[in-house]
Amino acid sequence: MDGVVEKQKDHGMDNSKMEVLAVIPARGNSKSIPRKNVKELAGFPLIAYSIAAALQSRSVTRVIVSTDDAEIAEVARQFGAEVPFMRPDEFAQDQTPDLPVFEHALAWLKEN
Repeated sequence: MDGVVEKQKDHGMDNSKMEVLAVIPARGNSKSIPRKNVKELAGFPLIAYSIAAALQSRSVTRVIVSTDDAEIAEVARQFGAEVPFMRPDEFAQDQTPDLPVFEHALAWLKEN
């Protein structure tokens, strides 16, 4: 691990200023378990566990939920995540892979 840190220093990378973004994809129209992201598990909505894990990470500096659903967005905000945009329908289909969702989030953040 020390070698990695040394290489980063050699290349001008400063870990103390590195930003690490956690993007949590949470589609509202789940087919397998309807409304699964807001269903309670042991007293908390399922999405709250992902948000808590990201917020507790020492390396993550920003937690964003990408969703197409207003209720999920509200729950995510209640548990400390940012929801700076609503995910477009084209990235919220049954067969949409995660990569386009992440690319959309990064493009939106860069533009805004």
